[in-house]
Amino acid sequence: MDICAESEDQDPFYIIDLSMVLKKLNDWKSFMPRVQPFYAIKCNNDSFICKLLALSGCGFDCASKPEIEFALNMGVEPERIIYANPCKAEAMLRYAKDKGVRKMTADNVEELHKIASIFPAAQIVLRIAVDDSKSVCRFNSKFGAAQHEWEKLLQVAKTLGLDIAGFSFHVGSGCGDVKAFSDAVASARDAFDMAEAYGFAPFLLDCGGGFPGSDDGHFTFREVAEILANAIDHYFPPSSGVQIIAEPGRYMVAASHTYAVAVIAKRQLTADQLTGTAEIESFGARAGKEETSVDSTPDVALYISDGCYGSFNCVVFDHAILTPQVLGKKADLPFLVPTKLFGPTCDSIDVVMGCTRLPDLSVGDWLWFSNMGAYTRCASSRFNGQGAHSLHYVWAGVPSS
Repeated sequence: MDICAESEDQDPFYIIDLSMVLKKLNDWKSFMPRVQPFYAIKCNNDSFICKLLALSGCGFDCASKPEIEFALNMGVEPERIIYANPCKAEAMLRYAKDKGVRKMTADNVEELHKIASIFPAAQIVLRIAVDDSKSVCRFNSKFGAAQHEWEKLLQVAKTLGLDIAGFSFHVGSGCGDVKAFSDAVASARDAFDMAEAYGFAPFLLDCGGGFPGSDDGHFTFREVAEILANAIDHYFPPSSGVQIIAEPGRYMVAASHTYAVAVIAKRQLTADQLTGTAEIESFGARAGKEETSVDSTPDVALYISDGCYGSFNCVVFDHAILTPQVLGKKADLPFLVPTKLFGPTCDSIDVVMGCTRLPDLSVGDWLWFSNMGAYTRCASSRFNGQGAHSLHYVWAGVPSS
């Protein structure tokens, strides 16, 4: 509570446990020793976290010139970077060429022609579409070549003299079926076989992301690792010589961040205020909000010091399910009051939680949220001049091996 007491402006703050990041990396190496992690910078580009991962031998999944530049400035070699954005601006392709970042993804004919004209020496990793129907965040509508497109892409690559270095896939974020990982590896094997029939010698399999950041979801990371590692050994045994990588983001950093916010205002809700507008209701549905199980409508609204335009953008864009906890003496009180949590901006759709049960809180009390390290800070804005937060780094544990 010392940080809360010192925060006269009631600004939110993060507690970041760097030892948790290293523990996650060590667990990854233990459970999937053949799969080299290429950390997805987009998830959280905290400089201390990224430097720790870089010094520990991690590769990096970059989606843009600034992310590539960030990785290179940390001393990461170009060989430890994959430009994993299937649709790249020409200027960014030229930058990758200038810096020697050869590994890059593509999934359409136009992109192959673009790469051939700018960076013909690139090592192309064709991204294939796999079943993501069981995932919360699905990507097939935007990225990935369907199986009936593979042959055309290989033909074009052959004609253009490009190097098909391998294949990648992504089962989607929040995957609800662990079997999706093994099925995707089987599909990748088919793609490898087709490429080899065309005379290519693919050597790289990129298993993408979608790895859980905590063990309170559909399945644990260990369960995913067991399924994926077995599939890799079956379809791509060590004797195949294929290099295996993946792009974990959420897995590495979600659990490392705890976020604390202050209650800055409070009001009792009337029947009119509970009705809501069609705009707010449709926004909540689009955002995929899921509230904690509360059988009644909220009696009170608390306005907290960050919201959906800040780090709680994860509610809108990442389908986050939040579990608020109380800091201080009131943490021991029963959670009985049906409460709505608003963010601090002047926008009525800035609703962090529609209804959850909390103790009877007052202005000046604090809430905290766990597992806030992934897709939170990185997408935060300063709308209304809000969104400022401080960072406090700790080393709380001894990493597993």
